[in-house]
Amino acid sequence: MGIAMHFASRAKAPSEPLRGQQVYRGAYPMLAKHRKSGFTLIEVLIVVVIMAVLAATIIPQFSTSANDARESNAKFNLQTLRTQLELYKLQHGGQYPTGATNLEQLTKATDAAGNVSTNGLPDATHPFGPYLNSELPAQPFSGLNTVLLDTGAAGTTPTATAAPGGGWIYRAATGEIWIDHPDHINE
Repeated sequence: MGIAMHFASRAKAPSEPLRGQQVYRGAYPMLAKHRKSGFTLIEVLIVVVIMAVLAATIIPQFSTSANDARESNAKFNLQTLRTQLELYKLQHGGQYPTGATNLEQLTKATDAAGNVSTNGLPDATHPFGPYLNSELPAQPFSGLNTVLLDTGAAGTTPTATAAPGGGWIYRAATGEIWIDHPDHINE
């Protein structure tokens, strides 16, 4: 047996490991043994950017919803007051409440002349009302339920108190009522 043959018979195929050696795949054999699973920095940054874009588009929608709710509440309260003023007028011979003491005539029982009962409850001499439960609704922009009396001409719009406004503006001669807020006086 020649020398070349001797070494050839002892050599193993390159795909088989030599005795006592481990086979590593890839360019960095030390990393293959200790690789941990997890997210890369790029993957984490992409998720953060996507969340920031979503937050930037969704959050402004919620911030305007509070003001929309106040506007809706104000319109509902205004419509309720206007309806109850008309009912009062029907039951009191075509006369609107005088507006004295925060439209107390809407929150307590009255007689045909509009006089308020002493205890506020209906009785034999005060059969009408109350038209509202306990008190006037609060104007949602200011939180006040006060009434400012206006003596302007019919068909004209009064001047509102500066923001956040007062409660309500009432014109006893015509039964008109407005939201006392500069941005919502024309509703």
